[in-house]
Amino acid sequence: MQFPESWLREFCNPPITTEQLADTLTMAGFEVEELRPVAPPFSRIVVGEIKQAEPHPNADRLRVCQVDVGQGALLNIVCGAPNARVGIKVPTALVGAELPPGDDGKPFVIQLGQLRGVESQGMLCSARELQLSDDHGGLLELAGDAPLGTDIRQVLDLDDTVFTLKLTPNLGHALSVYGIARELSALTGAPLRTPELPPVAVGTPDVLPVKISAPDLCGRFSGRVIRDVNTQAATPAWMVDRLARCGQRSVTALVDISNYVMFEYGRPSHIFDLDKIHGGLDVRWGRAGEQLMLLNGNTVTVDDSVGVIADDKEVESLAGIMGGDATAVSDDTRNVYVEAAFWWPDAVAGRSRRYNFSTDAGHRFERGVDPALTVAHIERISQLVVDICGTPGTACGPIDDQRPNLPQPAPVTLRVARASKVIGMPITQAQCADVFRRLGLPYTEGEGEITVAPPSHRFDLRIEEDLIEEVIRVIGYRQLPETPPRAPIVPRAPAESRRDRFDARRAMAALGYLETINFSFVDEAWERDLAGHTDPIRLLNPIASQMGVMRSSLLGSLLQVVKHNTDRRAERVRVFELGRVYRRDAGVPASDSEVAGIAQPMKLAAIAYGPTDRQGWEGRQRGADFYDLKGDVEALLGARQPQFVRAEHPALHPGRCAQVQLDGRVIGVVGELHPRWRQQWELPQAPVLFELDLDAVLHHPLPQARPVPRRQSVERDIAVVVKEAVTHGALMAAVHAAPTGGLLRSASLFDIYRPKAGAEGAGGMAAGDKSLAVRLVLGSEADTLTDERIDAAVRAVVERLRDELGARLRG
Repeated sequence: MQFPESWLREFCNPPITTEQLADTLTMAGFEVEELRPVAPPFSRIVVGEIKQAEPHPNADRLRVCQVDVGQGALLNIVCGAPNARVGIKVPTALVGAELPPGDDGKPFVIQLGQLRGVESQGMLCSARELQLSDDHGGLLELAGDAPLGTDIRQVLDLDDTVFTLKLTPNLGHALSVYGIARELSALTGAPLRTPELPPVAVGTPDVLPVKISAPDLCGRFSGRVIRDVNTQAATPAWMVDRLARCGQRSVTALVDISNYVMFEYGRPSHIFDLDKIHGGLDVRWGRAGEQLMLLNGNTVTVDDSVGVIADDKEVESLAGIMGGDATAVSDDTRNVYVEAAFWWPDAVAGRSRRYNFSTDAGHRFERGVDPALTVAHIERISQLVVDICGTPGTACGPIDDQRPNLPQPAPVTLRVARASKVIGMPITQAQCADVFRRLGLPYTEGEGEITVAPPSHRFDLRIEEDLIEEVIRVIGYRQLPETPPRAPIVPRAPAESRRDRFDARRAMAALGYLETINFSFVDEAWERDLAGHTDPIRLLNPIASQMGVMRSSLLGSLLQVVKHNTDRRAERVRVFELGRVYRRDAGVPASDSEVAGIAQPMKLAAIAYGPTDRQGWEGRQRGADFYDLKGDVEALLGARQPQFVRAEHPALHPGRCAQVQLDGRVIGVVGELHPRWRQQWELPQAPVLFELDLDAVLHHPLPQARPVPRRQSVERDIAVVVKEAVTHGALMAAVHAAPTGGLLRSASLFDIYRPKAGAEGAGGMAAGDKSLAVRLVLGSEADTLTDERIDAAVRAVVERLRDELGARLRG
């Protein structure tokens, strides 16, 4: 909301500066978002009257004007404006005047000069040259009664400031200049000037029949017939200026009057062309299929949840939002019907947004407009119509005022002790009573409490906390004591064995991944296809149809990132996400941070698509595969040794997928995207993914110091023949389980041999066999190993492999 300071001071004029006034409003909850001067700085520009205007002897488009600026002698000024003519009064810049700064930030100084051989002793100004508007069609014409030689800033009241307020939804009573003045009076103690609104003389008995069929839509409806008005009358300059400073352009006199009263008192109203109304008016809910062309040119279809004003033939207006084009006033209008009503806020709220537009009327009605002043505001509008658009035959009818369902505000009680506790400083009952008196709130006092009867314009006073807010904002937030916290602040030292999330992020970045952040709301198909969940956690009110469920895995979000980038010809994508997932778990109790029955663990997931590295001089890199991601998982887990066990996952390739196990517990999965989903997502090649429990990643056991071996270790190689189904993991588990007496330090696979087709039988190998070569590292801290002990340890390994895996030494 914006308004000029001069208009506000007509209602309440405290002895404070503009900056102090803005600070007072802001600290009372009416945030002043911007202070803007009405006009930029300029000087020595006065009112001048053109006495003569002759064609320039040396230029077809210039005129030589004789201008009277009240100095006795006429000034000779050359002007090229098309409307420069005798008799008009215009802004005249004298020699030495400074016009508003241009793009270079420097003011333009008027000097004595010559234009095409004719001396010019000043300059006649347009509104654009004074930066009052963008109109550059000609000179700015002033009122005929403007005193000659008077500073133009004084004549046009340009030493004014426009206030822009950012009001919260509960401050509907402050959506007018008078409403702000009422609050300012309470805050500063300055008197509030409330103008009298005397009734306009009734000159005709005509009344338009009105029926209110929906009391739950309209609580009060007031209207008046006004006959024989001049709709082509010009809006007074003072009204045009005030509307412009409120951010509203001038339309026609009748529309301007309606808008002016809305900004003045916060009462939206509507003026119908009386002769275009068929029969009477019916205030009701809409009916399915009914259509209405609005004043903005849009045609809307209403239903039974939208309030309308209809006549005997069709819908004529959206209740509390916007009028219809069919009954709009025009230059041919002679008779009008002025309407002012109270629309229930819940009946108006959200209706305009349904049709993708908003109006000042809807903005006010959905917050609550005073139902007690409909008649007084119609009298104000009527008087302005008579003064501006009146003719000798203008006649006003009696006001038809219907009150089927007025709001009945419930009294609200304030406990003084409770107010002191909530505010955080001692408050007396006398202070509370003084606040309510200054705000004009009727109240009665009891023992330690005050009961307030909310007035008709205060829709925001419903509970005790609302009254507490009124008390502290009027007393002043600056009065609150600055009390330091009394609780001891003890820093919580994190355990050394646990990294924080930023450590995990830095580790992923060091591996070449970029972080991405995605919505927790995903497509239900992702949950079904990629996570195997047929009953995901659904949202009651999703922001989009494809974001209707909570994710239980991060893989879908990462696939979407890859798809987005590959569609834009990205050849290499490596991204990760650290985020929360959601799944049903009946064992989760309700708490401050948990929802009963819903587990919300943190996960870390990554995806690699395209080459393993950016292309360099050595040529095109190979594509990322399962083993690249397996290595990244091992690097991420540090010194801990994860186990990779073949598994199946709905999102991953059935033969290139493994569970990640740590200390016997499954902490995640790694693998290549399933061919079915690669084809469905239209990816040129299959990406590789992993997803891990974040808690397992963050756990970081402290390293344990061990002495460097003083005796040299011994290496022995063995090659065993096993069946093709035997895995590397099973082989290593059997090797380490062998009873070597603590001599085995490490074991590693260094060769795999499979006989070619037709060569079975060589080395004692049959079809379906393979040879695995393992290097054993043996050592002892106590003494030097002998051949006998080494051979015994090797035999123990071979026997263990034979017993568990059916292995035999390769011949």
